[in-house]
Amino acid sequence: MAINNVNNGLPKNPIDTGKVAQQNQSQQSQQQSATLQASQVATPARQDSVSLTQSAQQLNQVQKKGSEAPVNQEKVDRIKKAIQSGEYKVNPEVLANKIAKLEAEVFGSKS
Repeated sequence: MAINNVNNGLPKNPIDTGKVAQQNQSQQSQQQSATLQASQVATPARQDSVSLTQSAQQLNQVQKKGSEAPVNQEKVDRIKKAIQSGEYKVNPEVLANKIAKLEAEVFGSKS
């Protein structure tokens, strides 16, 4: 099927490539200026901040106390030797009581 009377029989106008290029360039410059304006109006930079939870603050205090505590190096060496030789025995009840006491001191609960 043939199509007749396209453009009502008038000759087709040639495309003005110069005009098309000018329009494209105009659009690009408008987009660039809009982007520049948007970046200039952007919100001011926020400052970063950090806050520690209460338990993290407590842990930090415990670590400071632990690093400041005096160390009986002679006792540490004696226990190391006993562990290496297999002579060191752990009393599970005494250990559990000491762990519970430490937790009560750190977290403020009563046992």
